[in-house]
Amino acid sequence: MARTTPPRPLDVETLFPEVASYRKTAVRLHPRLGDPSARESSLGGPVLWPLSESWPHCEDDHPRTAFSPPAQGPIPLVPVLQLFAADVPDLAFPSATDLLQVLWCPFDHEDGYVPRPEIYWRDSSLSDLQPANRPRPTGADNDYLPDPCVLHPERVTDYPNWDLPDEVADALEARFEQLEEETGWSCWSHLSVSDGVKVGGYPTWTQEPDWPTCPTCRVRMEHLLTISSNEFDGESWRRWLPIEDTPAMGTIWDLPYEQRTAIQCPPGLMLGDMGGIYLFECTSCSDRPFAYRSDCS
Repeated sequence: MARTTPPRPLDVETLFPEVASYRKTAVRLHPRLGDPSARESSLGGPVLWPLSESWPHCEDDHPRTAFSPPAQGPIPLVPVLQLFAADVPDLAFPSATDLLQVLWCPFDHEDGYVPRPEIYWRDSSLSDLQPANRPRPTGADNDYLPDPCVLHPERVTDYPNWDLPDEVADALEARFEQLEEETGWSCWSHLSVSDGVKVGGYPTWTQEPDWPTCPTCRVRMEHLLTISSNEFDGESWRRWLPIEDTPAMGTIWDLPYEQRTAIQCPPGLMLGDMGGIYLFECTSCSDRPFAYRSDCS
């Protein structure tokens, strides 16, 4: 079943033409529990892996937290996201690749106190790519181990909230507040940045933006994707809950807990206090360096 975000209840660019030039396309992935194969795009599902390439391990020193490994030493990374180009045509893949894989170490790291991700770009036609068993590192918490989910990619339009330039945000603040008083729709929660796991668009910051700079060319990196703990929160659900998941009666919060969480948090991830991990890349450099940030600590 496809997942369809309801249309914006108001025409943002008619009301606030100042934000039109900041429009970006995002692809909400809408993960839902399922049984994906290694040759499908998925979150938390099996992945294709080269027979000639050893499975990656993390050898970092980990801080002592509630999400620390029981012992120091090499830890196998776990698959988080696999995306085929055919499912996300808006994503600019490097030349001769059509497969993006995100794996991470499922324990806290000093940088953000979240799992540390790694990304891999591949050519899915290579003959030595074979389905790989998903490792489950000893002592890893379920909050950092996504349950297998199929994806339902959907293109949507993002406008910035935290990333709106200060001078523009200051000029529009009174009009934003007036609109919310008159209509009940918040520019921050409902009309700007899309929620959930997504490719492109703007990060769903819950704190001040922290864009990384490319270590090679020193330009600001671009947002590649967001791994989020939830599809929506207690306020944003009115805008970002897909039409297909809307209850026939009542609201999403009237559903039994298990049914609601299967819609709101299908992979079962809990990154900090319902936060997210943001991956960035530099498309100006041929080796596509990447970085990550979080708002989970």
